[in-house]
Amino acid sequence: MSEINKDQVVDLSKPAGEGMVRVTFLPEGRTVEFPFDSLPYDGHGEPMSFLDVAENFGIFLDHACGGVCACTTCHLWVKEGEGGISEAEDKELDRMETAADVQLNSRLGCQAVIEKPGTYVVEIPEWNRNYVQEGKPAAVVKKD
Repeated sequence: MSEINKDQVVDLSKPAGEGMVRVTFLPEGRTVEFPFDSLPYDGHGEPMSFLDVAENFGIFLDHACGGVCACTTCHLWVKEGEGGISEAEDKELDRMETAADVQLNSRLGCQAVIEKPGTYVVEIPEWNRNYVQEGKPAAVVKKD
């Protein structure tokens, strides 16, 4: 596996290349790109999950439970690419029942696994129900 370039700049004027995964994290607007199934795995969420991608590229996606589907701090909304990610399993669906502001496109970042190359856009809610419970600081998002 190759070294991950955490500071890469992705040319959004061109589509993702053959065999590539492109993920944009909102509201930060940070886009990363890498060859499918090439990320090193360090035990945060399922391999190739959105949490795994975020961890590999230094993008803040809270995961108070360590990415084992025991909380909802990595709750996100899939805005694009839902056809290329794993179906939610019962353990994720059960956990999502405790999440705030669940939408039809809600997933846990630790469980939503990218299964094929393509373009994905996910939004990390600005709030998180477990910040207060876990004493976590909110991510600072710079606004222009």
